[in-house]
Amino acid sequence: MKQIQINNTTVEAVKGDIVKQEIDAIVNAANSHLMGGGGVDGAIHAAGGPEIMADTDRRYPAGCLTGSAVASTAGRLKAKCVIHAVAPRYSSNPVCAELLYKAYYNSLIVAVRNNCTSVAFPSLGTGAYRYPLGEAAPIALKAVRDFLQKHDSITLIRFVLFDDKTLSAFEKELTQ
Repeated sequence: MKQIQINNTTVEAVKGDIVKQEIDAIVNAANSHLMGGGGVDGAIHAAGGPEIMADTDRRYPAGCLTGSAVASTAGRLKAKCVIHAVAPRYSSNPVCAELLYKAYYNSLIVAVRNNCTSVAFPSLGTGAYRYPLGEAAPIALKAVRDFLQKHDSITLIRFVLFDDKTLSAFEKELTQ
């Protein structure tokens, strides 16, 4: 585990299972239809139960735009809420990087609006959406740093990463 302090916030990268985090908000790598899927999304829905899907269906029938984020109940998870963030499918277009940045930044805005002081992120967009880790990790940390320059109500931002390769990419960015 590596961690840094930015103002009053601890930012850390750990290897682990995001659904087991005892934290206010767990960020879900969602699709734009908020329909559930594989990877992190599937794990969160499986662990949190059908309440999560029922809540997103009721509150967000039109889904969520790429680069945006919305909150739902956490169901059976230990968190207060799940924040569903939609990352872009990878392309070399600069708009793609902007949308990934917005997915992270907007997740933090949603966390603040839901009175969350601790947030757990997966590596958004680097699974099924094929965002290269070497490009995604710097964007994630830039979004966090930019957010923390303007907001101080979140005390812990934890990147919970599934494997050593992803953990290494995020730890490298924390030391930059």
